Amino acid sequence: MFLIKNGKIYTMAGNVYENGYILVDGGKIARVGEEKDCPDEKDFDCKCSMVIDAGGKYVLPGFIDAHCHVGMWEDSTGFEGADGNESTDPVTPQLRAIDGIYHLDRTFVEARENGVTTVVTGPGSANVIGGQFAALKTYGKSVDDMIIKEPVAIKAAFGENPKRTYGGNKKMPLTRMATAALLRENLKKALEYKKTMESDNKESEGKEKTKFDMKMDALLKVLNKEVPLKAHAHRADDILTAIRIAKEFDINITIEHCTEGKYVKDILIKEGIPAIIGPFLTDRSKVELKNLSVKTPGILSKAGIKVAIMTDHPVIPVQNLWLCAAMAVREGMEEEEALKAITINAAEITGIADRVGSLEPGKDADIVIFNGHPFDIKTRVVTTIINGEVIYKEVEN
Repeated sequence: MFLIKNGKIYTMAGNVYENGYILVDGGKIARVGEEKDCPDEKDFDCKCSMVIDAGGKYVLPGFIDAHCHVGMWEDSTGFEGADGNESTDPVTPQLRAIDGIYHLDRTFVEARENGVTTVVTGPGSANVIGGQFAALKTYGKSVDDMIIKEPVAIKAAFGENPKRTYGGNKKMPLTRMATAALLRENLKKALEYKKTMESDNKESEGKEKTKFDMKMDALLKVLNKEVPLKAHAHRADDILTAIRIAKEFDINITIEHCTEGKYVKDILIKEGIPAIIGPFLTDRSKVELKNLSVKTPGILSKAGIKVAIMTDHPVIPVQNLWLCAAMAVREGMEEEEALKAITINAAEITGIADRVGSLEPGKDADIVIFNGHPFDIKTRVVTTIINGEVIYKEVEN
């Protein structure tokens, strides 16, 4: 048990305590509130193994990068550490990110030293169906030790990337039509697979059983709404195709990147589909990015769409997640919404809000203490706590 006191606490659950406390017990948040309401504080001081005085500092839940590839493309390694795209087959839903992540990659260290305690990481966008994303803490002795939820989604990609990867080799998909067709074909196959598997379970012994299919088995998680389809889509037409297919198969979907989301925001609102936006601190390196704008998160959030902000690491280094959110504020996003976009919104959109994203009793004690407002360029992380353990503490000069 330990106590954090005297900090300005942003719970991201509706309350901001100007002078608050957090009691941590067994790796979980036990209590949070105003300092004046802290019961038996003297007893806490006696019972706690540690008391952190956060006077003059800001205390927030650890930041969450809702879409990145941390550990999939290892830092400073090149081909040997590039495990994000199995670009030999356009349909690979059976691939699991946890089998490609190098947990000792130094970008995990850089993430937590800059306030990012959770990353939702997985395969890239070369394939029509790329594989299974996982939500991980940025600290642990192994990938298995770091898992919050796995899988959290299955990646699908629309637009330019699958075309470029396979079309150059005269292999399907060469067009957007083919990308959509491949996705439909495999979702339909998975539906048929589901029916035959259910039939097998009902039939008497002696009937020849359906042969196990790892690809189709993975897609059942999407069809059963256990996880959403994480749909890479920059352009408005690709966003609409993703929505169209999601409605056809009655599956949940999140729009990743959503660069031209402002052109179809009314449809996103009508369908209740959230957007994970970014990376927008880059150049317009390809046609799909010609309408890239830092204003997009603010436009969509003000329209009523639930928004998260991503780095797409290594496109934008994961330690700069806070900067992406800060720049969105400068370009019109409300400050509270920008904070939500890298905390509670990111957690809710990716299905991990029962564990992380806000400072509430019962949730994981993933807490970051800043020496100023997190969007101030001069602010530094003073302390990072993950699962109730102090993982990083700034060395005082």
